[in-house]
Amino acid sequence: MTATIIDGKAFAAKVRAQVAGHVARLKEEQGITPGLAVVLVGEDPASEVYVRNKGRQTVEVGM
Repeated sequence: MTATIIDGKAFAAKVRAQVAGHVARLKEEQGITPGLAVVLVGEDPASEVYVRNKGRQTVEVGM
């Protein structure tokens, strides 16, 4: 068996582009803008960073 190296950043960019396309189509055809809801329990700094980054990514794809 051989290993395959995956470019994670390129793969993530491809997925974000696909999601952005789906979001745009949903807005255009159905008039629906999806969003992100998060429930953050406690004050874990790593969790706060994770949630903040997910929030930025949703804005980037048009949510």
